[in-house]
Amino acid sequence: MELVDQAVLARQRGDAKAMREFSRAAFAQERAAADLVANQLDLEPTRSVLHRSAAVLALECTELREAERLIGRALAGNPPDDIVDELRDLLLEEIYSQRQAIR
Repeated sequence: MELVDQAVLARQRGDAKAMREFSRAAFAQERAAADLVANQLDLEPTRSVLHRSAAVLALECTELREAERLIGRALAGNPPDDIVDELRDLLLEEIYSQRQAIR
């Protein structure tokens, strides 16, 4: 999460370029971690939390399709109910609203 912290600091400084770079690097790391446990359904809730975090970072990087894919993969496992609710909220409130804004 150090990269996320650096992205936040860059945003606070008004350094959009650094914020994007740190966000993309954080997303790449979190996605790689989610990929490592994607097929290990017995690792809940860690598995779904990693996917949710990667999806949030994907949204920060405007990677809507990747965020959808990560959320779908998280929901395909057996996440706890509270994580399911968060994933659905993320899908409905963030991704679909951003898609509507694009169209």
